[in-house]
Amino acid sequence: MRYLTYSPEETEMIAERFAEKLCAGTVIAFRGDLGAGKTAFTRGLARGLGIKGPVTSPTYTIVNEYLSGRMPLFHFDMYRLGSSDELFDIGWEDYLARNGVCAVEWSENVEDALEDPLWIEIRRISDTAREIIIEGGNGYADLGL
Repeated sequence: MRYLTYSPEETEMIAERFAEKLCAGTVIAFRGDLGAGKTAFTRGLARGLGIKGPVTSPTYTIVNEYLSGRMPLFHFDMYRLGSSDELFDIGWEDYLARNGVCAVEWSENVEDALEDPLWIEIRRISDTAREIIIEGGNGYADLGL
């Protein structure tokens, strides 16, 4: 699936609608440059899961947990991790077992540890425009948004 958005609010709206179709245990692996819109997409996911309150990038904390929705959202930023071994050191398997949605920014740093993720690539087309490409992962390739 491919979408074009022209503001962070449109990116969040696509993600919000997308989140309504997610099930527990989904791993979302983001690809995209710094400032592409990965955190904006995650804010929309949170809203679509019924999570209230601010959603921020976990750049310095590695993971932010949001537990108030219909299922938990675990928002990871793997930018500072050097390998998948470090991912397991922070309890990756425990997060997977908690039956939430794991949204992983900078997933390429831990790609070998992700089993059948849903890939979301966000490409910057201009200062405001983004192309969002969603593919793979447990039959989510055609969600009909």
